[in-house]
Formats: sequence, structure tokens, C-alpha cells
Amino acid sequence: EEEGEVEEKEDEADEEEGKYEKFWKAFGKYIKMGLIEDAANRTRLAKLLRYATSKSGDKEISLEEYVANMKEEQKNIYYISGEDKESLLKSPSVEKLLAMDYEIIFMTDSVDEYTVQHLTEFEGKRLINASREGLKLEEGDKDKRREELYKDKFKPLTDYIKETLGKKVEKVMISKHLVSSPVVALSADYGWTAQMEKVMKSQAFSDQSKFEFMKSKRNFGINPRHPMIVELNSKIKDGSADEATKDSVLSLYLSAVVAAGYQLTPEDAVDFSTRVASIVSSSIGVAVDAPLEPEIEVQDDVVEEEEGEEESGEESEGEESEGEE
Repeated sequence: EEEGEVEEKEDEADEEEGKYEKFWKAFGKYIKMGLIEDAANRTRLAKLLRYATSKSGDKEISLEEYVANMKEEQKNIYYISGEDKESLLKSPSVEKLLAMDYEIIFMTDSVDEYTVQHLTEFEGKRLINASREGLKLEEGDKDKRREELYKDKFKPLTDYIKETLGKKVEKVMISKHLVSSPVVALSADYGWTAQMEKVMKSQAFSDQSKFEFMKSKRNFGINPRHPMIVELNSKIKDGSADEATKDSVLSLYLSAVVAAGYQLTPEDAVDFSTRVASIVSSSIGVAVDAPLEPEIEVQDDVVEEEEGEEESGEESEGEESEGEE
């Protein structure tokens, strides 16, 4: 009997969950908008929110469930916003969090960026955007000392990158986000994220001057353990940096911007496509400035013969159709 009661309660819970899923799909966006507008009921509305996460599979979970699932040493709620869950899961910004087995909330609705601006914490836990600088991870003295050593060791490279990129980035630093990728493009604390940039750009009467100002607030992070970064730093330290070194830095930057979901400026888009073409040319052993092959020659008499054959064919078809009549 007890087993039967447990099964019955589970069925009821599943049924209630199914009902809420339907409700959320129909009214979820309105709840998010309400959370922005209704400050008095913000905490209560936050409990109604549902999001897909790196551990939720096909389900969407509440912030309460997220907090209950948090690892013991985890102090903050981590999220990232973008187009879809699959692309966000591959973002360089979340490599460290995934390596630490922290759950990450995926915000894929355009209104989410506005919602989290008004929901800075939940149940005493801060909401941290993984695509911004500073993950606010717990660090011991050993970690802090290691970071200082990396800063000193890679100062030649970070200075060189800042000089090369100029106003494209606000800051170049050792990244705490990366594990396997060489570089990452991040939003500054007060700049727009890639998703917010897209939302603002899509608005009909967006202020272009504000857009140009906010989009420039990007930081560029490097992975001090990646062999490409180690080699670039060595070249700069021993004075063997050349035009190819500069090209490598620019290529890494543009690839990081694309990977982060930012839209390239027309100028950067042309530069990026040129660099990709150069890489392809090099990989197949063709010089970038190799001359074009001459056009295939078509002999005039062959063309005339073909035209004559076509005309005679049309005449014979006409005669056959007349004979059938």
C-alpha cells in the first residue's frame, strides 16, 4: 500500500510539473517582464523562473533547484546568455566552470539580459555572468600567488597585444575562464555582452553613438598554459617578433570575438575573411598572390557547328510533327 501511495504522489507531482511547463511556455516571458517592472514582488516572481542548465538535460529548472544542487564550495549562481544552449555549452567563457563541475544556467531569451539586471541575487547568492571578466571564484593564497607569477611572466605578451589591438579592447589579461582554448573575448563589467549587443542593435531607434561606445568595452583574456600563447610570449621576450607575430595576435583576437558571439564590424569581417583565405591557401600550398588561371578557350568554329546542329535538330523535329499530323 505504501508503495502504491508513493507512486501515486509521484504521478501527481509529474502531472503538476507538466501543467507548469505548459504555463511557463505560455506566460514565461510575461513573468520575466513583471520581474523587471514589479520591484515589490521581484523575489516571489524569481521563484517562478525556469531555465535550461548544463546539467538539466531537456528540462528547465527553477533557481531554487539550482541553489539546492550547488556544490558545497560554490558561492555564486553562474549563467551565460546567447542564441542557444548548444553554442553556449561550447563557449570558451564557461570552460573553467565546466571543469570545476559547476552548473551553468543558459539564458536564451532576448528579455533575459534585462531581467538579470534587476535580479542581482537569489537567496543570498549573486548571479554572475560567465561572459564577463571576473568569475568571482574562491581563491586561496596559492592561487593568488600563481596568478601574480603568470602576470609577470606574460607581461611582454599582454603589453604587445594591447599595443597591437589598440582601442579594439579595453584590457588584456590572464584569463580565469580558460582551460583548453588559447584566448577569450569578454565583456567589461560595464560593457554590453554579445547577446545584449545583438538585442540593442536590433532595436529600430537604437542610439548608434551609444552602441559604438558600449561595444568597445571588451577585454581580451589569454591562457598562460596554452602552447600558442607560450610561444608568442617567447618570441616577444627574445625580440624575434615580426609581422607574422602581429598577424597571429590579430587572428586570435578575431577568432575570439566570433567564438564569443559578437558581431564583427564590416572592417573586421573583411580582415577575418582575408585571414581565413590566407590560412587555407597556406595549408594547400598555394601562394596568396598566385595569379589566376587563364579562362578556358572556346573555339569559334566549334560554337558555330554546335549552333548548326541545334538548328538542324529543331527543323527535323518540326518535320516529324508535321508528318504525324
